[in-house]
Amino acid sequence: MNLRRTGRNSDDLLISRYLAGDAHAFDLLMEAHERRVFAVCLRILRDREEALDATQETFITVLRKAGSFQGRAAFSTWLYRVAVNTCYDQLRKKKRRRAGRLPEGYDPRDTSVNGTLEAVELRPAIEEALAELPQEFGAAVVLSDVEGLPLKQVAEILEVPLGTVKSRVFRGRKLLAAKLGNLFDHRDYPKGDGHG
Repeated sequence: MNLRRTGRNSDDLLISRYLAGDAHAFDLLMEAHERRVFAVCLRILRDREEALDATQETFITVLRKAGSFQGRAAFSTWLYRVAVNTCYDQLRKKKRRRAGRLPEGYDPRDTSVNGTLEAVELRPAIEEALAELPQEFGAAVVLSDVEGLPLKQVAEILEVPLGTVKSRVFRGRKLLAAKLGNLFDHRDYPKGDGHG
C-alpha cells in the first residue's frame, strides 16, 4: 500500500501509526495535506505569510490533539476544520483588518481541484470579491468551489447542518455574482450540492 497517497484509509492508518509512536507517519500525513491546507488558509487570510503561519499552527494543533481524533469523520475533514478555525482565530486577532491583495501572478497550483472556480484560474477581481464576502459565506465558497470539497464535507468542517452550507454557498455565489457584475451569475453554477 502506498502511504503517500491521500485517502481516508491511508490517513487513518497513518494517524494510528503516529499514535502508536511512529513520528514519521505524521510527516507523511503533513506531506499529503499541507498544500491544500495552505491553499485554504491563503484563500481565507489572503496573506501569504499569515497563511504559512496558519498552516504551521494547524499542523501543530493536529500534532498536539491527534489523540482526540476519533475517526467519526475523515481525517481530512477534521484537519480542514482545524485549519478554518485557526484562520478564524487569526482574523479575530487582527480585528478583521483587511489584508492586501495577493501578489500579481501568485496562485498555488493544485491539480486536484476541479471545482467551479479553479484555483489556477482565479483572477484578482475574484480574489477581491471573495475577500469582501462575509466570513461564513467566504469559507463555504472557498471550501466548496475553490477547493472542490463535497458540501457534506464542508458542513462537517464548518460544523453546521448541510442545509446551512447550501444556503451559505448559494448566498456567497450570489454576492460574488453581484460584486463581479454578474460575470459569474449564480445560475452558471451546477444544480444541487455541486460536488456529490
